[in-house]
Amino acid sequence: MKLRINLVRRESLLALSIVALVLLVGLRAPVFVTGASLANLLTDSTLLIMLALAQMLVIVTRGVDLSVASNLALSGMAAAMLASHNPDLPLAVVVLVAAGLGLVLGLVNGYLIGYLELPAIVVTLGTMSVYRGMVFVLSGGAWVSSHQMPKDFIAFPLLRLAGVTHLVWIAALAVLAAWYLASHSRFGRDLYAIGNAPSSARYVGIPMARRLLWTYGLSGLMAGLCGYLWVARYAVAYTEIAYGFEFTVIAACVIGGISIAGGTGTVAGAVLGGLFLAVIGNALPVVKVSPFWQSALTGLVILAAVLINARDRKHGGRQILPLHLTDTPRSAA
Repeated sequence: MKLRINLVRRESLLALSIVALVLLVGLRAPVFVTGASLANLLTDSTLLIMLALAQMLVIVTRGVDLSVASNLALSGMAAAMLASHNPDLPLAVVVLVAAGLGLVLGLVNGYLIGYLELPAIVVTLGTMSVYRGMVFVLSGGAWVSSHQMPKDFIAFPLLRLAGVTHLVWIAALAVLAAWYLASHSRFGRDLYAIGNAPSSARYVGIPMARRLLWTYGLSGLMAGLCGYLWVARYAVAYTEIAYGFEFTVIAACVIGGISIAGGTGTVAGAVLGGLFLAVIGNALPVVKVSPFWQSALTGLVILAAVLINARDRKHGGRQILPLHLTDTPRSAA
């Protein structure tokens, strides 16, 4: 209970920090706090938030998915090439192909980690390199430029519905789905149980291998969807898409209070962590801070978040699951 209170307090402070940062930058550069600028900031944060939500579920189980950016790059390249070679193909089919490819790549991770019980960091470090290499093999090192992509392929992410871009609507749906999954489903409850006490989770009959398989599958599915959204948003696909972005995703989770030791984390934390990094990424160039200091400041924030996580974990224990999600032990599946 104490840890839950600490998480709420921390998320509130993080939200206030985001507002304060926006206002401070606005004092230096008023254009930053205009409606158009804030709308662009929200749109720019969507892909990071979506990937952080999926990464949160992975980290809660004491795992990590280092292959997420490479998965995104491969799925995005596949979507771009498919659309460019088949311009009459319905956009929904292209999106499903990208998401489906991402799902398959994620399930490969999940099978190796869940059923073969290999270390997550080793597996995803390996598949990170494999998937990145497959981007080059698939494309032959060539780019897919905007003039090669169908207009509807490029336009969809930034089209507006009720004044809000599709990217923001998709991210909002992802937040709702992650909130339900993490807080109101047996699947989510099992993930926290696995992260808190793997041996006990196995003893009470939680199907750990299956849960891990589909957790990494969901991470891959999100990466595949974001692969399409990324190449369409920026209207280009190349071998270095989102290179190193997996570390930004993990950083968003850590800043949001999701413990790398597993068992602790919330959807709100993942969203706020993503927003915080998006604000930094958009604000510092506005006040003419060099890229070096941008990286240094982000690193300092991550280190501070890790220290706070360690302190909270030491004094608060692990996350307590809601009473309405508990049930009697089950037979192993």
